[in-house]
Amino acid sequence: MAAPPANRFVYIDAAALHSVLPFPALISHLRTGLPAFAAGIHCPHRVSFPLPTAPSASLLLMPSWSAHPSLPYLALKAVTSFPANSPRFPSVHAAVSLFDSASGVPLASLDGSALTLVRTAAVSALAARPPSTLALAGAGALAPYLAEAHLSALPSISRILIWNRTKAKSAALAARLRDAHPGVAVEEVDSMDEAVSVADVVSCATGSQEPIVRGELLKPGAHLDLVGSFTPAMRECDDEALRRGRVFIDFEAAMQEAGELVGALQRGVLRREDVAGTLAELAAGSVAGRRSDDEITVFKSVGTAVVDLLAAQLAYETYIATITKKT
Repeated sequence: MAAPPANRFVYIDAAALHSVLPFPALISHLRTGLPAFAAGIHCPHRVSFPLPTAPSASLLLMPSWSAHPSLPYLALKAVTSFPANSPRFPSVHAAVSLFDSASGVPLASLDGSALTLVRTAAVSALAARPPSTLALAGAGALAPYLAEAHLSALPSISRILIWNRTKAKSAALAARLRDAHPGVAVEEVDSMDEAVSVADVVSCATGSQEPIVRGELLKPGAHLDLVGSFTPAMRECDDEALRRGRVFIDFEAAMQEAGELVGALQRGVLRREDVAGTLAELAAGSVAGRRSDDEITVFKSVGTAVVDLLAAQLAYETYIATITKKT
């Protein structure tokens, strides 16, 4: 996708972003863009600053840039975390600034919270296998996006199981999905064990510090998607899941940031060479995905600015094309 001329600065809010980033288009863009551009995208490690303005508040900065003629952009995502906000309003907010990487000219500001939810869910769906039953652990802000992304990429899904510690949230998510997809059976379950034992794809988006997925319960051929953890203290599955599964990661940062992997490496359960490949390698076909119908696969995503840049590119170029047609 060639970049349009930088002739105006635009703001892309959440509603506009959802309009220009439907899951089929975004998943397709990542499937082609990751193998083509990932190696050439510069993505320094995210930087975090504690803020004295509120209890436990922090600012996180995630830059990325590319000089490729088909991806001539520089992006900076700023994320604020204010835990004391809850339950009045969300504790995490984000904004993405997009620049021309050749001139430094500002091009756009995008709703970073919406962008993060959409691109995270798209990455999970891109890495999944065709299932009939999807299990969701967690009913927070990301959960409906994960459901929609999987349903978009994997139309074979006919049943969704939802587990959440707070029953009111799982009930609200179930009702939302039933209304949106009357042809899909959506059920709440009382235990994660119940969901794991029958699901073809298990997608977890929680802040848990203790395993909620027991690997011994994964059925042959299951795919485990781990999205929630992003620090060494967080953990959504036990070591047995990693022993039984063939492990893939979104990017190398997962090896240092994901509690499941950091702990497994320390305990000798997993070696770096046991990790089969990255998302870009899977998308490119340079590493094999599932090798048999019974093979269990595990995908761990921590998210990086590489995907932010690709998602921002598609949002910006589609938005500019849309408003150009109108004028």
